[in-house]
Amino acid sequence: MIQSKYFEVYQVGSTRETLGRTITETDIVLHAGQSGDFYPHHMDAEWCKGQEIGRRIAHGTLVFTVAVGLSAGDVNPQTFTYGYDRLRFIKPVFIGDTLRVRVALKEKRDSPKRRDHGFVIELLEAINQQNGIVMVCEHLLMVKRKKC
Repeated sequence: MIQSKYFEVYQVGSTRETLGRTITETDIVLHAGQSGDFYPHHMDAEWCKGQEIGRRIAHGTLVFTVAVGLSAGDVNPQTFTYGYDRLRFIKPVFIGDTLRVRVALKEKRDSPKRRDHGFVIELLEAINQQNGIVMVCEHLLMVKRKKC
């Protein structure tokens, strides 16, 4: 059953954490095909051996996509994504790394254009199996108010 969660229900400071997902070679190959990003950092193991990191890394956009997917959770018909801000890739992600996402409700604010909605800003942190933060961003949600 789909449950509605209105703007008034969201609590600044609340947190949640997702289950993990392991990044595979198949993920990287499929993402390269879908995005057109065939740079050797992602696709050429021999070339990577001569580079500072020494092995293939996942695309930043793949890490972002997986993190967003993990954090999506339940469908809320009162909410839609307005955008993402302050996206940063902190550490490389490798084949075999398992990512989970910590989500913290950072801020709530009124919408300057729509009195019947407000903004909810979540801080997303993608974390690897060594508890290292590999990616951060802010997820902006436009959320309907129960009362306006």
